[in-house]
Amino acid sequence: MKNIVIAGSVKLQDDINYWRQFLESRNYHILDYPMQVETSDFMKLYPIVYKNFFKNIERTDILLIMNEDRNDQFGYIGYEVFAELTFGIMQKLIYNKEIEIIILKMPSSNIKCYDDINLYLQLGWIKLFTESSLNK
Repeated sequence: MKNIVIAGSVKLQDDINYWRQFLESRNYHILDYPMQVETSDFMKLYPIVYKNFFKNIERTDILLIMNEDRNDQFGYIGYEVFAELTFGIMQKLIYNKEIEIIILKMPSSNIKCYDDINLYLQLGWIKLFTESSLNK
């Protein structure tokens, strides 16, 4: 059973739930996914959740960049998800970790990191999702 981390906007909980079910039905073990931290202790808990998310990226076999559409932007990737993606790539480049990084869709050209994503695809550091990319 392969481990997987889902990275994406925490505001897209319906999409997160869809992908969790999709992956679990294919026998992936989900190490982590974007979770809302709604509590009066947000400032205390968020750093812990954030740190653990990055630790789980270190442990995972697959990092799925769930860049669903948001706010009329096709393939939305925010700054935190881009940081998580970059961290996954650094695991590959610096530590030779065999982590597969899959992005759901090519973001629209108005997304700030569009050129970076395009370059990473050309370099083979990440790949675009296909139905067969998550079939074991």
